[in-house]
Amino acid sequence: MRGISSMATRQVLAELADAAVAAGFPRVEIESVGGVTAANRVAEGEAFDLVLLASGALAKLAAAGHVLADSVVPLVLSQVAVAVPSGSDATAEKPVGAAFEDAAGVRAALRAARAIGYSTGPSGDALVRMIAEWGLTEEVGDRLVQARAGVPVAKLLADGEVDLGFQQLSELVGQEGVRILGVMPDDCAIDTVFSGAVAAASQDAVAAEVLAFFASDAAAPIKQAHNFTLPQH
Repeated sequence: MRGISSMATRQVLAELADAAVAAGFPRVEIESVGGVTAANRVAEGEAFDLVLLASGALAKLAAAGHVLADSVVPLVLSQVAVAVPSGSDATAEKPVGAAFEDAAGVRAALRAARAIGYSTGPSGDALVRMIAEWGLTEEVGDRLVQARAGVPVAKLLADGEVDLGFQQLSELVGQEGVRILGVMPDDCAIDTVFSGAVAAASQDAVAAEVLAFFASDAAAPIKQAHNFTLPQH
Protein backbone atom coordinates (compact mmCIF):
# COMPACT_ATOMS: atom_id res chain seq x y z
CA MET A 1 0.00 0.00 0.00
CA ARG A 2 1.36 3.42 -1.00
CA GLY A 3 0.73 6.80 0.50
CA ILE A 4 1.97 10.31 -0.15
CA SER A 5 2.15 13.24 2.26
CA SER A 6 3.66 16.66 2.70
CA MET A 7 6.89 17.01 4.67
CA ALA A 8 5.18 18.60 7.68
CA THR A 9 3.62 15.31 8.78
CA ARG A 10 6.31 12.84 7.73
CA GLN A 11 7.46 11.91 11.25
CA VAL A 12 4.05 11.47 12.82
CA LEU A 13 2.78 9.51 9.84
CA ALA A 14 5.79 7.18 9.96
CA GLU A 15 4.98 6.37 13.57
CA LEU A 16 1.27 6.00 12.80
CA ALA A 17 2.15 3.57 10.02
CA ASP A 18 4.19 1.50 12.49
CA ALA A 19 1.32 1.56 14.99
CA ALA A 20 -1.10 0.41 12.29
CA VAL A 21 1.11 -2.60 11.55
CA ALA A 22 1.24 -3.41 15.26
CA ALA A 23 -2.57 -3.26 15.27
CA GLY A 24 -2.76 -5.82 12.48
CA PHE A 25 -3.06 -3.65 9.39
CA PRO A 26 -0.80 -3.91 6.34
CA ARG A 27 2.08 -1.45 6.14
CA VAL A 28 1.64 1.78 4.24
CA GLU A 29 4.83 3.04 2.61
CA ILE A 30 4.39 6.80 2.85
CA GLU A 31 6.50 9.07 0.68
CA SER A 32 6.81 12.60 2.06
CA VAL A 33 7.54 15.46 -0.33
CA GLY A 34 6.58 19.11 -0.68
CA GLY A 35 2.83 19.57 -0.45
CA VAL A 36 2.49 21.18 -3.88
CA THR A 37 4.56 18.40 -5.44
CA ALA A 38 2.46 15.74 -3.72
CA ALA A 39 -0.81 17.26 -4.91
CA ASN A 40 0.49 17.57 -8.46
CA ARG A 41 1.61 13.95 -8.56
CA VAL A 42 -1.80 12.77 -7.40
CA ALA A 43 -3.54 15.04 -9.91
CA GLU A 44 -1.31 13.70 -12.69
CA GLY A 45 -2.56 10.19 -11.99
CA GLU A 46 0.32 8.58 -10.09
CA ALA A 47 -0.97 5.51 -8.25
CA PHE A 48 -1.41 5.92 -4.48
CA ASP A 49 -3.78 4.39 -1.96
CA LEU A 50 -3.74 7.15 0.66
CA VAL A 51 -3.21 10.88 0.20
CA LEU A 52 -2.35 12.86 3.35
CA LEU A 53 -2.18 16.63 2.84
CA ALA A 54 -3.43 19.97 4.10
CA SER A 55 -7.22 20.05 4.03
CA GLY A 56 -7.35 22.75 1.37
CA ALA A 57 -5.21 20.73 -1.01
CA LEU A 58 -7.28 17.61 -0.40
CA ALA A 59 -10.51 19.53 -1.04
CA LYS A 60 -9.22 20.52 -4.48
CA LEU A 61 -8.18 16.95 -5.25
CA ALA A 62 -11.59 15.69 -4.11
CA ALA A 63 -13.41 18.25 -6.27
CA ALA A 64 -11.40 17.05 -9.26
CA GLY A 65 -12.14 13.40 -8.50
CA HIS A 66 -8.59 12.39 -7.62
CA VAL A 67 -9.48 11.31 -4.06
CA LEU A 68 -12.78 10.00 -2.72
CA ALA A 69 -14.59 12.99 -1.25
CA ASP A 70 -16.51 10.92 1.28
CA SER A 71 -13.27 9.42 2.62
CA VAL A 72 -11.66 12.74 3.63
CA VAL A 73 -11.02 12.85 7.39
CA PRO A 74 -9.06 15.36 9.50
CA LEU A 75 -6.01 13.85 11.22
CA VAL A 76 -4.01 16.58 12.99
CA LEU A 77 -4.02 20.32 13.58
CA SER A 78 -0.66 22.03 13.28
CA GLN A 79 0.16 25.41 14.82
CA VAL A 80 2.74 27.81 13.43
CA ALA A 81 5.41 28.83 15.93
CA VAL A 82 7.98 31.61 16.01
CA ALA A 83 11.68 30.85 16.54
CA VAL A 84 15.09 32.51 16.65
CA PRO A 85 18.65 31.14 16.54
CA SER A 86 19.71 29.74 19.91
CA GLY A 87 23.41 30.40 19.53
CA SER A 88 24.19 26.83 20.63
CA ASP A 89 23.81 23.23 19.52
CA ALA A 90 21.06 22.61 22.05
CA THR A 91 17.89 21.13 20.61
CA ALA A 92 14.72 23.18 20.68
CA GLU A 93 12.12 22.21 23.26
CA LYS A 94 8.37 22.63 23.05
CA PRO A 95 7.45 26.09 24.34
CA VAL A 96 4.66 26.98 26.73
CA GLY A 97 2.16 29.49 25.39
CA ALA A 98 2.36 32.11 22.69
CA ALA A 99 5.49 33.78 21.37
CA PHE A 100 4.02 37.26 21.87
CA GLU A 101 1.09 38.69 23.77
CA ASP A 102 -0.73 39.69 20.61
CA ALA A 103 -0.36 40.49 16.92
CA ALA A 104 1.31 43.81 17.73
CA GLY A 105 4.26 41.87 19.14
CA VAL A 106 4.56 39.84 15.94
CA ARG A 107 4.51 42.99 13.83
CA ALA A 108 7.23 44.56 15.97
CA ALA A 109 9.39 41.44 15.63
CA LEU A 110 8.95 41.45 11.85
CA ARG A 111 10.00 45.08 11.64
CA ALA A 112 13.08 44.47 13.82
CA ALA A 113 14.29 41.30 12.04
CA ARG A 114 17.23 41.34 9.64
CA ALA A 115 15.89 38.36 7.68
CA ILE A 116 12.63 36.43 8.13
CA GLY A 117 12.39 32.75 7.29
CA TYR A 118 9.12 31.10 6.33
CA SER A 119 8.10 27.80 4.84
CA THR A 120 6.45 26.69 1.65
CA GLY A 121 2.90 25.42 1.71
CA PRO A 122 -0.27 26.74 3.35
CA SER A 123 1.33 28.07 6.52
CA GLY A 124 3.89 30.11 4.60
CA ASP A 125 1.22 31.41 2.24
CA ALA A 126 -0.87 32.44 5.24
CA LEU A 127 2.05 34.37 6.76
CA VAL A 128 2.68 36.28 3.52
CA ARG A 129 -1.03 37.14 3.27
CA MET A 130 -1.05 38.32 6.88
CA ILE A 131 1.96 40.57 6.28
CA ALA A 132 0.14 42.05 3.28
CA GLU A 133 -3.05 42.58 5.31
CA TRP A 134 -0.99 44.43 7.93
CA GLY A 135 0.41 46.69 5.22
CA LEU A 136 3.97 45.56 5.88
CA THR A 137 4.87 44.04 2.51
CA GLU A 138 6.77 47.08 1.29
CA GLU A 139 8.59 47.43 4.61
CA VAL A 140 9.67 43.82 5.19
CA GLY A 141 9.08 42.09 1.84
CA ASP A 142 12.71 42.21 0.76
CA ARG A 143 13.71 40.53 4.03
CA LEU A 144 11.44 37.50 3.56
CA VAL A 145 13.37 34.28 2.87
CA GLN A 146 11.32 31.30 1.78
CA ALA A 147 12.91 28.00 2.74
CA ARG A 148 14.10 26.09 -0.30
CA ALA A 149 12.60 22.71 -1.12
CA GLY A 150 13.78 20.16 1.43
CA VAL A 151 15.35 22.83 3.70
CA PRO A 152 13.48 23.48 6.98
CA VAL A 153 13.20 26.96 8.44
CA ALA A 154 15.07 25.60 11.48
CA LYS A 155 18.19 25.13 9.33
CA LEU A 156 17.96 28.70 8.04
CA LEU A 157 17.89 29.85 11.67
CA ALA A 158 20.69 27.58 12.85
CA ASP A 159 22.91 28.60 9.91
CA GLY A 160 22.32 32.29 10.57
CA GLU A 161 20.64 32.84 7.22
CA VAL A 162 17.64 34.34 9.03
CA ASP A 163 17.19 35.67 12.56
CA LEU A 164 13.42 35.18 12.83
CA GLY A 165 11.57 32.12 11.61
CA PHE A 166 7.99 30.95 11.24
CA GLN A 167 7.21 27.27 10.80
CA GLN A 168 4.87 24.63 12.12
CA LEU A 169 5.70 23.75 15.70
CA SER A 170 6.12 20.07 14.90
CA GLU A 171 8.91 20.98 12.46
CA LEU A 172 10.83 23.12 14.97
CA VAL A 173 10.80 21.03 18.15
CA GLY A 174 13.97 18.95 18.49
CA GLN A 175 16.00 20.90 15.94
CA GLU A 176 19.49 22.06 16.85
CA GLY A 177 20.49 25.69 17.07
CA VAL A 178 16.94 26.96 17.45
CA ARG A 179 15.04 28.58 20.32
CA ILE A 180 11.26 28.47 19.97
CA LEU A 181 9.59 31.57 21.36
CA GLY A 182 6.12 30.03 21.23
CA VAL A 183 3.17 29.63 18.91
CA MET A 184 1.51 32.54 17.17
CA PRO A 185 -0.81 34.53 19.49
CA ASP A 186 -4.53 33.88 19.28
CA ASP A 187 -5.37 37.06 17.37
CA CYS A 188 -3.11 36.07 14.46
CA ALA A 189 -2.77 32.29 14.85
CA ILE A 190 -1.92 30.29 11.74
CA ASP A 191 -3.30 26.78 12.08
CA THR A 192 -3.33 24.09 9.40
CA VAL A 193 -5.47 20.97 9.50
CA PHE A 194 -3.90 18.00 7.76
CA SER A 195 -6.32 15.37 6.54
CA GLY A 196 -6.24 12.01 4.83
CA ALA A 197 -8.23 10.52 1.97
CA VAL A 198 -8.38 7.36 -0.08
CA ALA A 199 -7.10 7.91 -3.61
CA ALA A 200 -9.73 7.42 -6.28
CA ALA A 201 -7.38 5.07 -8.14
CA SER A 202 -6.75 2.83 -5.11
CA GLN A 203 -7.58 -0.84 -5.56
CA ASP A 204 -6.81 -1.75 -1.93
CA ALA A 205 -9.98 -2.31 0.07
CA VAL A 206 -8.07 -2.01 3.34
CA ALA A 207 -6.91 1.55 2.63
CA ALA A 208 -10.03 3.05 4.21
CA GLU A 209 -9.53 0.93 7.34
CA VAL A 210 -5.93 2.08 7.73
CA LEU A 211 -7.04 5.70 7.33
CA ALA A 212 -9.73 5.16 9.97
CA PHE A 213 -7.03 3.90 12.34
CA PHE A 214 -4.94 7.02 11.67
CA ALA A 215 -7.99 9.10 12.67
CA SER A 216 -8.95 7.00 15.69
CA ASP A 217 -8.60 7.74 19.40
CA ALA A 218 -5.92 5.05 19.56
CA ALA A 219 -3.68 7.25 17.40
CA ALA A 220 -4.15 10.40 19.50
CA PRO A 221 -1.16 9.90 21.86
CA ILE A 222 1.21 9.56 18.89
CA LYS A 223 -0.04 12.82 17.37
CA GLN A 224 0.30 14.68 20.66
CA ALA A 225 3.81 13.31 21.18
CA HIS A 226 4.76 14.91 17.85
CA ASN A 227 3.45 18.31 18.97
CA PHE A 228 0.22 18.25 16.99
CA THR A 229 -3.20 18.90 18.45
CA LEU A 230 -6.35 17.00 17.59
CA PRO A 231 -8.72 18.59 15.06
CA GLN A 232 -12.46 18.75 15.48
CA HIS A 233 -14.16 16.14 13.33
